[in-house]
Amino acid sequence: MASWRDEVSEQGQAVLDALLQQVLPFAEQMLGEYGEFFPYGAVVSRDLDLEMVAADPGEGEQPDAEAVLRLLYEQLAARADGLDATAVVSDVRLRDPAGDAVRIELEHREGVAIAVLFRYELDGDGGVAFAAPTAVPGERRTWPG
Repeated sequence: MASWRDEVSEQGQAVLDALLQQVLPFAEQMLGEYGEFFPYGAVVSRDLDLEMVAADPGEGEQPDAEAVLRLLYEQLAARADGLDATAVVSDVRLRDPAGDAVRIELEHREGVAIAVLFRYELDGDGGVAFAAPTAVPGERRTWPG
């Protein structure tokens, strides 16, 4: 079975690995402090600079998470020419088996798109316990088709 790593250069692999390591700690911090978080993202420019990104759909303090995600995807696609890789991070509820997870959608300009799921449990004292991550094929949104 082919791995996503077979579809991208070594530099692309390193960029996606680094991007994953950069975005997960903020999700962990928000979960520990608030028990949830709104979707956010990060980009790596063509010059390999990392930038965290957010989207505000103008719905007040409690925007719909789907509206935030749609706006994030739009913003990233609009910047695609200047980017090397993107990440979109969201707090999701899984059905089978039921539970909470951090979903990190990673995409590289070379064509690879993966979603990494980190199931988690909150301990009530601000601690977050993550299970081992699982990766599934993602959807190309920044560089479609």
